[in-house]
Amino acid sequence: MATYTSRFPGSGTIIEESINRGLAQSRAEDIVRLLTLRGIDTPEAARERITGCADLETLGTWFDRAVTATDVEELFADM
Repeated sequence: MATYTSRFPGSGTIIEESINRGLAQSRAEDIVRLLTLRGIDTPEAARERITGCADLETLGTWFDRAVTATDVEELFADM
């Protein structure tokens, strides 16, 4: 999976950190929504783990797994 690479002069600044936080929050919300729409039970501890994650690569992996997972434990397998 491709990672976000900044190309603007503010690279490494608080502006970039804010953008990345927003991207991570959005991705986490997408994962929880996808699991909910698929009817997969998502306990509060799992929701907190997902929404508390700020690593875009990890969130990307979890999103990909959420598409086919049969339960929430499959998201976190080997991580």
